[in-house]
Order: sequence, then C-alpha cells, then structure tokens
Amino acid sequence: MEGGTVQFIIFLLIIIVIKESLVEAVSLEATPTELAKSGDTITLTWKEITTPSDLDWLGIYTPPESTDDHFIGYILLSSCKGWESGMGSYEFVALNMRAPYEFRLFKGYPPDAETPLDDDKNPLPSTKLRLAVSPTVRFHRPNQPTQLHLSLTLNMSEMRVMFVTKDPLRSFVQYGRNADNLHLSVEALSQTYQQSDMCAAPANSAIGWRDPGFIHTALLHELDSGARYFYKVGSIEGGWSETFSFIAPLEEAEETNAFLFGDLGTWVPYTTFNWVQLESVNTMKWILRDLENLGSKPTFISHIGDISYARGYAWLWDAFFAQIEPVAARAPYHVCIGNHEYDWPEQPWKPEWAPYGTDGGGECGVPFSLRFHMPGDSSLATGTGSPATRNLYYSHDVGSVHFLYFSTETNFISGSDQYSFIAQDLKSVNRSKTPFIVFLGHRPMYSTDSNLMGAAFTKSLRSHIEPLLVENRVSLVLWGHVHKYERTCPIQNSSCADSNTPDGALPIHIVIGMGGQDWQPIDQPRANHPTFPIFPQPSWSLFRSFEFGYIRLHATKQVMTVSYVGNHDGQVHDVVKIHSHFEHFKRIKLSEKYGIHIHKIWSALTSIYGFVTLCAVSASLVVAAGIVISIRLYSKRDSERSRCPWHILRTEEMI
Repeated sequence: MEGGTVQFIIFLLIIIVIKESLVEAVSLEATPTELAKSGDTITLTWKEITTPSDLDWLGIYTPPESTDDHFIGYILLSSCKGWESGMGSYEFVALNMRAPYEFRLFKGYPPDAETPLDDDKNPLPSTKLRLAVSPTVRFHRPNQPTQLHLSLTLNMSEMRVMFVTKDPLRSFVQYGRNADNLHLSVEALSQTYQQSDMCAAPANSAIGWRDPGFIHTALLHELDSGARYFYKVGSIEGGWSETFSFIAPLEEAEETNAFLFGDLGTWVPYTTFNWVQLESVNTMKWILRDLENLGSKPTFISHIGDISYARGYAWLWDAFFAQIEPVAARAPYHVCIGNHEYDWPEQPWKPEWAPYGTDGGGECGVPFSLRFHMPGDSSLATGTGSPATRNLYYSHDVGSVHFLYFSTETNFISGSDQYSFIAQDLKSVNRSKTPFIVFLGHRPMYSTDSNLMGAAFTKSLRSHIEPLLVENRVSLVLWGHVHKYERTCPIQNSSCADSNTPDGALPIHIVIGMGGQDWQPIDQPRANHPTFPIFPQPSWSLFRSFEFGYIRLHATKQVMTVSYVGNHDGQVHDVVKIHSHFEHFKRIKLSEKYGIHIHKIWSALTSIYGFVTLCAVSASLVVAAGIVISIRLYSKRDSERSRCPWHILRTEEMI
C-alpha cells in the first residue's frame, strides 16, 4: 500500500473519530415529554457543543419517522441567548398536528452550489452531521379537537361548526344558552383527503404532505334569533374542546357588522420552506379587539382569497387554523378562493390571457374545499381524480347587505355557470330588504399595481363582470391579491363618475389585500432608490396605503360605513360612507312585481285626480328616480381628497 493512501485512510479515521466524539458529547433534552393540549410549550435544552457555529441549527420534526431533510421547520442556535458557549435553550409552542414531535441538532456548514433552496431561493441548512436527537414528545390526547371555526348557512336560524380530530371518531357539538348547561347536542359528519388527492409537488410529496386528520362538520338548528350560544366540540373517547360562544344571526336584522381582508397567511415561530406572514398575527389581534367591543351584536369575517399560503406544505394549514381560532370560533369565517389555494398548470380552465401559474403548490384547491364549507353548492371537477373544488361562488344576506362572492381562478366569462349565477343573483336581490350589495373576489379589476395584474386579465374582468356590477347598481366591490389598501372613486371603464352620472350608479372598488402577506413586486423602481416602489396614481385612485390591516363594515338600511384599520396602531386611516334611500327600492320592486308602467300610472292619475295631482305625483317620481343612492366620500387625510395623477407615497406609507 502506498504511503499517500495510508495517510488518507488515517485522515478519514481521524475525521470519523472526531465526528463521533462530537455527536457523543452533545445532548438535547425536551421537557415535558407529554403535553396536555395543543399550544403547550416544550423546553428544548442542549449542551456540550464544543465548536459552536452561527450555522448550527435545531430541526423540528413531526412525525418522528421523518427523514432528516423532511423537517417542518428549523431555528438557528445563534438566535438563542448564550449560543457561543455551546449550550442554550429554546421554548417551542407545539400545535397538536396529530403526531408526536422530535427535535434534532445539526452542525451547520456554509452553503455551496449543491445546497437545496427554499421557495424564496434561500439555502436550506445542511443535514450532513446530526449531533443529537431529543426524546419523543407526545400529546396526552392525540384526538383533541382543534381548528374550530364557524360559518353561516342560507338559513338564518343555523350555524355551521367545523373542527378536526386525528381519527374518525364519532364526534358531537354540545351547545346551549347557558355555559353551564349545554343540554343540546348534534352529531358531526366527518371527511378527509389523501396524499394522492394532491395534484403536484410539494403537496403530494413526502416533504410537504402531512396527514390532515378528519374534518368534522355539524349544523346547529333552530337557534333563537340574536341569542348568545355556548358550545364545545369533541367526544368522550377523544376529549372535548374548551367552551366558546357566538351570537346567532338575527332573522330580521337591519344592521350589519363585518370584518374583511384578503391575503392573510399565517406565522410560525421558525423558518420553513415558505415565507410566513408575521403581520397576520396583528390583523387577528385587532379584529379580536373589535369583535369583543361589539359585545352581543352578531358579526362575521370575510377573507377574500390567499388563505394560509401553505402552498403545498400541509402543517401551515394547521398553524393557520390555530391562529384564527380565537376569532373564527366566535364569529362565522367566510372565504373565497385565491391563486394560492388553487392554481396549477393543468387546472381545468386556463385561457392564454389568464396569469394562472403554480401558486397553489400542488394543492389544486383540495384543502380549501374540504376545510371550509360555505353557503351554496358551487363546485368544479378538477379533471385529475382529486375531489371537486368547492366554495367557488355563493351569496348570502346579512342584515341590510347582500354579499356575493365569486372566483377569479375559474371561468367567469359570459356563458359560464359562474357568470350565469352572478347575473341571476344580482338580478334577484331584494333591495328593500338589503339596499346594499357588496361584491367580493380575489384578483382586482382596478389596481395601480399594473405589472402584477396583467392587462389582459383586468380587461376580461371589465368586459364580462363590470357591466353586471353597473347594471345592478352594486354598492361596493372588494378585492385582494395586491398587498395594500386602495380605494377608487365610483368607477366604470377606468373613468370616475362625472357630474351627469346619478349618485349610486357606479360602484366603488377597494383593494384590501393588506391582511398579512408582505411580498409585493416593485412596479416602477425609482432611478436613485431601486428598492423603493413608486406606483403611478391615476385620478380614479383616491386613497391608498401599504400599511397592513383590514376593513370594518357597518351598515344600516340608510348608510354603509367602510373603515380601513391599520395594524401599526389599530386606528382608522380611511373611511367611505355610502348612503341608500331604501324606500325607493321598495317602489321599484312593487312596480316589477305587478308589471305597472309609469305611463299607465300617469294615465290613471290623470283620469282620477286631474292635472294638479298628476303634476305633484310626477314631481315626486322624478325626485325618487334621481335619488337612488347618494354617496359621500371623505378621508381623514385632507391631502388624499386630491385626484393628483402622480402622488408620491410618503415614507410612513411604505412597508
């Protein structure tokens, strides 16, 4: 054997001995090893790392049999106090994802050309050298019910309750008017979905897939109008949730309260394969404040697309539902589909002009369709063997407002099923009962972020959908997708209503995609500051802001007030008020019902009452026809009243 070969073998043996000594010396403890409930904290403690590096990391694994590169997330030890000494600790909040946890310590190495990247093109940590493995941590009740959320049905005396357990246990909702006497009970139905139901990676791959458990749905019937109900979910075998409460819908309400936003996402306290949305935590915090301030008034939530941003990594759905539960278990949580729930290359409807890509992460709408249950029965076959996509378009009345949700990701052009639904639904609205119509979808028809939208797509929306909005005098149109707040004037074909346009003839559009996701491409970078965006502001854009937040909607039969609340201070930054003379809509409905034409009324009045009476009634008809809806717009910032076509964003409006 040559001397060089011997030296190389000795060198390898030395490296192996060093690695083994490093691994043997390092310890990783987890306490406790049994958790009572989801959200309990695990304390992870390590020591004896002899050569600590700022690249050393702690991997989070569930289930424990996951391979080293199939972590759900990781933290760098250098983010923990005292890491330079080779010892430290980390407090991990563990969600019950229906499987035990395990934690592993790894030696960090600088990335190279072969290092895999996450979805943001950042290098993933190296799994070459595992230093230590923690004991397995289990939940005392693996079938603990989690992810509680409510939704309305088309019956105002009902409330739908949904939750998740590990196994398909026979489960129930117990409820009643008194927290100490939940004497009513209804059994829940359950369903689930499989890895094979996903249409592409990462959703259908080992790295992204985790068992979703069983999704339970129960309907609470014959609720007393406007009453507070207390409830808990679960079973004797699997255990029960804590007790929550909600306000039942009012049968004949003339008041409407709602909180609305798009593009929320979720946050987790570790780094994972996707970007997570820290601001989503603040959005939920302020909405919970407002919900508590409403007291005994019923309300609901509208989340218009881009829900969890899981994008094929299943555990982010678990984190999302845990994050919204304090709100969604107390007020109905309504959604419509966005590109990050659905889009994939082989989706059933994908015209050349539509900017549909791979944003769904291979989920092809399945988690969205089965984890939520919205009113109505809209669905669309995926063509892949996956369950049909649901919750695409629907409508419901809440108080004095008719809400209509539609899908921008599936066929909406003239002649499609969705178009026919929208046209018929808008035509049939009882404006004396609900004088206001709010129309909601994900990708906006109007936005100054032109590069993000695509001219052909917005042109198609304006060609097919906008005429329906104008014809039926829709009051307000809400969009997501663009991660900011932007309010237009009453608008049609990119033009504001002029002095000859009757008040209320054109809808106001507001982009409300500022719920939490903070990734946004730059439209036109400034020459000297390429990282600062400048978005040309045409005359139809009356107010816009890049601050995260949501909108409050409050309506009576006379006025609907829409307020933009910013996450940085929880205060209102913009307000629009839309007034409605709903008695006029009663007259219109009576005329339509009995087929009475204006010239016949005039003729009858002429023959019975004569010329004087005719003049008086004619005058009143002119006034009634002219005053359909009066809109008063105002902003708290005087500078935003201007329609200056080039408004430079102030520093405080930047992300």
